[in-house]
Amino acid sequence: MSKIAAMTPETASSKTVADTSQAARWQDYFQLMKPRVMSLVVFTGLTGLLAARAPIHPILGAVAVLCIAIGAGASGALNMWYDADIDRQMRRTRGRPVPAGKVKGEEAASLGVVLSLLSVMFLGFAINWFAAGLLAFTIVFYAVVYTMWLKRWTAQNIVIGGLAGALPPAIGWAAATGHAPLNAWLMVAIIFFWTPPHFWALSLYVTTDYAKAGVPMLPVVKGARETRKQILIYSLILIPVCLSPVLTGLGGPFYLAVAALGGAVFLILAGRVFASKAGDAADPRVADRALYDVTEDERAAGAKAARNLFAFSILYLFALFAALLGEAVAGVRALELLK
Repeated sequence: MSKIAAMTPETASSKTVADTSQAARWQDYFQLMKPRVMSLVVFTGLTGLLAARAPIHPILGAVAVLCIAIGAGASGALNMWYDADIDRQMRRTRGRPVPAGKVKGEEAASLGVVLSLLSVMFLGFAINWFAAGLLAFTIVFYAVVYTMWLKRWTAQNIVIGGLAGALPPAIGWAAATGHAPLNAWLMVAIIFFWTPPHFWALSLYVTTDYAKAGVPMLPVVKGARETRKQILIYSLILIPVCLSPVLTGLGGPFYLAVAALGGAVFLILAGRVFASKAGDAADPRVADRALYDVTEDERAAGAKAARNLFAFSILYLFALFAALLGEAVAGVRALELLK
C-alpha cells in the first residue's frame, strides 16, 4: 500500500457528480448496470440452469435468468455509484454515466438498491429461497466486500472479489434443483481461477491507469515481475480445474476437446507473458490510447503478450461454457426423445 495514494473517508464518501447538464436518458441508466458484464453473468447462469438437467418450466427458467440478470445489473449500479471517484481518473471508466455527469450518484445508488431487492425477492417467491440467498450473497459480496473494501485496500482484490462473478452458474443450478452439488461448484471454480490471470494480464499494460486512480492492483503494489509469475501460477491451476468437469460427468467429449486445446493455448500465452517484460515499460500516455493498443516501447517489452492473453482468456471462458451449454441442451433433448 505504500506505493499507492491512500483513500480518505472524505474521498470515498464523495460519490456524486454535482451537476448534470441534461436529464439522463434510459440508455444511461442501462449502462449503469454494466450490460457487457451482465451478458456474461446471464450466459454462465443459463449454463448452470441447463447443466443441472432438471425439469423446470420454461417460464420459470426465464424468470430465474431474468432475476440473475437484474441482480447483476444491481451490483453494477452500486459499483458505479461508489467507484465514481476512481472511475473519473481511469481512461477505461471515465465515460461511465456517473463520472461523466449523465446520472447523479444518488440515482445510481437508489437504482442498485431497488433492483437488488426486486431480483432477490422475486427469485425467492417465484423459484426458491436457496437460489435467492445465493443471489443476495453475490450482490452483497460484489457491492460491499469487493467494491467498498477489497478493491481499494488489497492487491488480492481480484482474487477474492472474483467469487462474486463466479457464482451465477451455482445460482442457475440452484434455481433448477433447489441445491448446488459439486458440478455446480466446479463451474464456479472455473470462473474463480480464470479471473486473476484475465485481469492481471490487462493490468500489466494499463498499470499507470490503476496507479493514477490509487487502485492497488498487483503490478502497482508488487511490481510487474511478480504479476507475471502469479499469472503463470494461476494459469497452471486453471487448466486442470477446467478439465475436471470431464471426470465428474459434467463435461463430455466436445467439452474435453475445447478445454484441452484452449487450455494448451492459454498456457502458451501465459508462458510468453512470464518470459516477457510486460508491464516493465508502462507508458504514462496510457490515457490517450485505446484499450488494446500498446506503444512501440511497450511492444518491445512484451506488453503485446499480456494483451494477447487478456483477449484470448475471454474467448476461452466463453468457449468452455458454450461447450457445457451445448452438451447440456443436447443431453436434455436426448432424455426427452427417450421418454
